[in-house]
Amino acid sequence: MEGRGPLPVADRRHLCPPQRAAALALTVALLAAAPAVAAPRACTWQAAWSSSQLSPATDAQLEPGALRDATLRQIVRPSLAGQRVRVRFSNAFGRAPLAIDAATVALAAAPVGGALRPASVRPLRFAGRAAVTVPAGAEWVSDAVDMPLQAFDDLAVSLHLPVEPDGQTAHPGSRATSYLTHGDRAAAVELPGARAVDRWYLLAGVEVERCAAPGGVVALGDSITDGYGVKSNSYTRWTDVLARRLGGRAAVLNAGIGGNRVLLDGVGPSALARLDRDVFGQAGVRHLILFEGVNDIGVLTRDAPASPDQHRALVEGVTGAFAQIVARAHAHGIMVHAATILPFAGSAYYHPGAESEADRQAINAWLRVPGHVDGVIDLDKLLRDPARPTYLATRYDSGDGLHPNAAGYRLIGQSIPLASLRR
Repeated sequence: MEGRGPLPVADRRHLCPPQRAAALALTVALLAAAPAVAAPRACTWQAAWSSSQLSPATDAQLEPGALRDATLRQIVRPSLAGQRVRVRFSNAFGRAPLAIDAATVALAAAPVGGALRPASVRPLRFAGRAAVTVPAGAEWVSDAVDMPLQAFDDLAVSLHLPVEPDGQTAHPGSRATSYLTHGDRAAAVELPGARAVDRWYLLAGVEVERCAAPGGVVALGDSITDGYGVKSNSYTRWTDVLARRLGGRAAVLNAGIGGNRVLLDGVGPSALARLDRDVFGQAGVRHLILFEGVNDIGVLTRDAPASPDQHRALVEGVTGAFAQIVARAHAHGIMVHAATILPFAGSAYYHPGAESEADRQAINAWLRVPGHVDGVIDLDKLLRDPARPTYLATRYDSGDGLHPNAAGYRLIGQSIPLASLRR
């Protein structure tokens, strides 16, 4: 049998039992040694950009009538490339169905100004139709549209609202300029005279179709993640810095809300309340960066002192919530990387005392215990003043003792180990 391949089945019938056993063994060995043919990777929809939705406070709402027979053009910057695109619209905080009777997607001619590249304009459809009605409390994903998109392209999403929504769903901390005008101008290349507003309305996400392994990153946080103090259209939030470092290999989705808390609603739903929509509902996410807690600590004593029992309950509540987030994320196949809470003794807004600092230290100590989270990003150690560790270092302080400045945001984005996000 030397020099021959495995015997055909017909030939094996004429062998004695020992010979048949030897032939079978040789066949198995040869098949095991044959090179495996890799199956082509299935293409999937993956989130390339998202924003966290909330019911805006009165001062962040558009005035009555502003969205009646109105075109909204909103510029976003996805961090993934793809050949096909679809858009998620949100009526999460509407009190009645939301009517959209025209929508388009296009490449913006520039990050600001609202003009489009004419050849790139694509109408969006919803089950093949130009119009859609989104139920109150729901989101709606458009049909897919063929559109070559590169990572970090400026993408313009335009929609026309025939009637004013009953209840606004928005993200006030856009750090990007949107454009509002009246009449159906969704397909117009330019919007002369349009009103500029630095907010997003009714726009929840952009997804692209990719034939690559999912590896998306969601940053769940408060105003530090939302980019408080960042100049509009500069794309210098720490999440923008991280996305550039990843170079389009994985999306970084900013789920920051200014003033957000872990346990209680305030400016937007609490971190626990929005976990399903803002993290688990994002297609292709494999990593969560958790960066919350300072507002829970600060609000506790902002207006009046708290008792020792209240401080103890706060620490137990926040760390218990973090443990819940980790357990639920793991059930969805998502790794959790937690950032320690930054020092904020210099905050005139919260004016924290020794008890609040003890709460911060206790929560950070819990985060640092091996096994509580999948990875710790020790921003406390990175940005604190070595001489006064309860304060932000002056070179990273925006001036309010609470939020980092541009250098601080840049350092945060540069400090996150990329290897941990590739696991």
